Amino acid sequence: MRPRLRLRTRHFNLFYAIMLASVLCGVSVAEESAPQKIVLGTATKGGGFQLYGENLAAVINAEDPTLQVEAIATRGSKQNLPFLEESKIHIGLVEGNAARQALEGIGRDPTQLKVLSVMYPNPGMFVVRADSPYQRIEDLKGKAIAFGTRASGLRILVGDVLDGIGLRPDVDFEQVILDKAADGPRLVLEEKAEALWGAGIGWPGFVKVADGPKGARFIAPSADEIRKILTRHPHLKTMSVPAGTYKGQDAQIDSVGLWSLVLVRPDLSEETVYRLARAIHRGEAALAERLAQGGYTTAANTAAQIPAERLHPGAARYYREIGLLR
Repeated sequence: MRPRLRLRTRHFNLFYAIMLASVLCGVSVAEESAPQKIVLGTATKGGGFQLYGENLAAVINAEDPTLQVEAIATRGSKQNLPFLEESKIHIGLVEGNAARQALEGIGRDPTQLKVLSVMYPNPGMFVVRADSPYQRIEDLKGKAIAFGTRASGLRILVGDVLDGIGLRPDVDFEQVILDKAADGPRLVLEEKAEALWGAGIGWPGFVKVADGPKGARFIAPSADEIRKILTRHPHLKTMSVPAGTYKGQDAQIDSVGLWSLVLVRPDLSEETVYRLARAIHRGEAALAERLAQGGYTTAANTAAQIPAERLHPGAARYYREIGLLR
């Protein structure tokens, strides 16, 4: 009886050893096959960054199932920068002027963050109700103007634009700082603010005012004002909003601005950033179909606008692979 008992014991132990190995193997395979989670910082609800970020995440996830990008709401560019530097998020959307200050160390130490991709150009302008009397920036002096949220990089842009023509948001206007981007168009539509400052193609705040019952008029710097702004702030670039971008906008609008960027933590692995860059640019057509401004997020624009040394090595590797960088 004892030899038979020992034989059964051996069979019992062998059975459970095989079962345990199978379970551990299954866990290992599951862990290896699970998508890598990437947290993307956007901005407050109702703004252009949140809309863009949600669509960018959807496109990346569709193009590369090994990645799972989650777009989260933040307070905007000025919060995304420290969140990236403190490793609270992996990638973040940052308005061009805020990105420039961080990358060049203006008013702070230069950041070690790198560029994953360009987003879209941000020509800045004001929107007013179409039935208002305002035609020029000068006409808005002394009026209640919604200048954006406290952490928005667009407030850096408007500061430079107005400084170029001898004005200041907090001195020459009744400055309204928003808790969230969605409050801006609402205040204009409810006639609690006379104008809203914003920027970009397909910007949600502009869309909401233009689609409102009274329609919209856009106020940008004049040609002479643009020259003055560029003389004082040569880092800005001339940019245009194509005719028909917004309801009732029949003519092209010329202004100034910078490209907004997708920045990435420098410690994110080269392989991960390579896959992110590849997914973004394989999904160019899908992103453009989802959003008008998404059509600017191309590998060609990134390579043309961003010096190679500012690209994350993983992104640079992808752009070299497709022949855009040497």
